Amino acid sequence: MKIQDIIQGKKEWRAHMARVKALPQDYQIVYKEIQKYLFKVSPVELAEGTGLLSGIIDFFEEGAALGKGVLEVTGSDVAAFCDNLIKDSKTYADSLQESVGLEVNKAIKKVTEKAK
Repeated sequence: MKIQDIIQGKKEWRAHMARVKALPQDYQIVYKEIQKYLFKVSPVELAEGTGLLSGIIDFFEEGAALGKGVLEVTGSDVAAFCDNLIKDSKTYADSLQESVGLEVNKAIKKVTEKAK
């Protein structure tokens, strides 16, 4: 990774967080919880930039502009809202499960071939 990429990434993150801080307080609280949740669940696309998180901020900015409370926008089950956002996204857990499955199959194949 080039130093320019690191610097650009930090600039994007600062701009992203400035947008979060401009949201009403209830939106900020829910955004931070969503961010923590997504970082724990780890959809692969989170590692590819702030696109998913920026989309959430766009959605929250629209809701705030319409004068809606954050739970009117997300629904009362914020975890379900998050799960719905990433339902078609690949997670690192998915990648790990695939990797384990491949390694097990490869090892078993090697053992059975030697036994022949």
